[in-house]
Amino acid sequence: MKIALAQLNYHIGNFEHNTAKIIENIQLAKAKGADLVVFAELAVCGYPPRDFLEFEEFISLCEEAAQEIARHCQDIACIIGLPVKNEAIAGKDLYNAAYFIEQGNVKSVTRKALLPNYDVFDEYRYFEPATQFQCIEFKGQKIALTICEDLWNINNNPLYVSNPMDELIKEQPDLMINIAASPFSYTHDEARAVVLADNARKYHLPLFYVNQVGAQTEIVFDGGSLVFDAQGNLLDEMPYFKEELRVYEFADQRVQGLSPIKPEAASDIAQIHDALVLGIKDYFSKSGFKQAVLGLSGGIDSAVVCALACRALGPENVMAVLMPSKYSSDHSIKDALDLVNNIGCKHEVIAIKEAADAFDNMMAPVFEGLPFNLTEENIQARCRGIVVMAMSNKFGYILLNTSNKSECAVGYGTLYGDMCGAIGVIGDVYKTQVYELTDYINKGGEVIPKNTVVKPPSAELRPGQQDSDSLPDYDTLDKILFEYIELRKSSKAIIEQGYDEQLVRRIIKMVNTAEFKRYQTPPILRVSPKAFGMGRRMPIVGKYLS
Repeated sequence: MKIALAQLNYHIGNFEHNTAKIIENIQLAKAKGADLVVFAELAVCGYPPRDFLEFEEFISLCEEAAQEIARHCQDIACIIGLPVKNEAIAGKDLYNAAYFIEQGNVKSVTRKALLPNYDVFDEYRYFEPATQFQCIEFKGQKIALTICEDLWNINNNPLYVSNPMDELIKEQPDLMINIAASPFSYTHDEARAVVLADNARKYHLPLFYVNQVGAQTEIVFDGGSLVFDAQGNLLDEMPYFKEELRVYEFADQRVQGLSPIKPEAASDIAQIHDALVLGIKDYFSKSGFKQAVLGLSGGIDSAVVCALACRALGPENVMAVLMPSKYSSDHSIKDALDLVNNIGCKHEVIAIKEAADAFDNMMAPVFEGLPFNLTEENIQARCRGIVVMAMSNKFGYILLNTSNKSECAVGYGTLYGDMCGAIGVIGDVYKTQVYELTDYINKGGEVIPKNTVVKPPSAELRPGQQDSDSLPDYDTLDKILFEYIELRKSSKAIIEQGYDEQLVRRIIKMVNTAEFKRYQTPPILRVSPKAFGMGRRMPIVGKYLS
């Protein structure tokens, strides 16, 4: 039989769009001679639907869409993911499930057992874990169908009551199919391939794995669907960050015509770049937005965000606003204008000195006798926030936040100033990685001006200010932050690696005390294994200091 894998970009709750896309690819697969076409986990409604699942109408619309898809499934079978009702009296109301459809009818339902409940996942909030498993019989073959985590790590969660493949293998299946919604992080593609290859070897079966692609607010799905032989050798890898449909010939328990491959892996920075571009593009297209605005300071963070936005939306849809303060250097303005000229986006220059002075004068009676400090610096940052939000309101632009992960981690930013925005583009990218992104963006010729890259980072909110006045050097800071945030190491464990004790404790305290700020920041595009936001849930008023 011929099996098609459809790696597609779905839109949560957009049933008309998702249904049309699935039907289109059923017809495409049929035209290519496929007998079976396989779609991703919760393809009908999009993943993750979150509390949409608590609406009765939402579940009904899923079923209506599935029946519409079934009507187009003639002379070809399909597998689609969707939530289905749990008809039992006990347990959660829903299963995370998949329909096997043949000749216009749902012939079998596969339910997910291993419900992830960590990092960005919260499936046990909505779904009942399956406890019974059965292979699908089609064209004389037995298919062991599993859903994402059911072919992943089963040892981390006490809620995991059964291992589906250990049950399905008893029926002597001919092949495995796994449908997934596996989010991107720059470490995940390699780990995912290893786990899947191990399963192919363990059960000695060929494995067809289909993942979805596209961004859903902060979560990016990278695609990268895979096919393995029964020895765990990789036979094919579909593109990352792109939609694709491919057809494979399966006979005699083998994928025909393919030999083992060792594809060249993209660098972490190349993957981060592509994920951020896709994240921006889908945030705008799926929200019905077209044009972006951002503050362009002449510094490296805003320059990188501007470049990424232009690649995602087109430079004609990006407005860069230069907002010099009375402390801004001439070269910062020039660097920002050089970027605008290199990249071709729209721009405005709106100085904030008059507005900041007005606030200073207004507050002078209250602040009389007190020295200039962070208060006056933050007033300037908030003046900039007012300007870009005014541009957003007047012209319908959507504001991009330009804070990096290092700043987000230690609270080096101003609430309602430079921390405002609709989506955080590089909030999961450490400062040192921002420099790497700059090199990647400039690899085909200078986009981000050289002076933007080489000059010391500065917010330019007081005379001669540099980031190093308030923060450790970024090389050291980012290494300690990675140990604490991504690896969840204690201060003691980090200090034992040779880092200065006072510095480690200072940094960790900064991270913990800045939690209240992160609760008020926009959603951040997730590219790392542990991003701020839904994947890292810390109490604001917690006393514990690691």
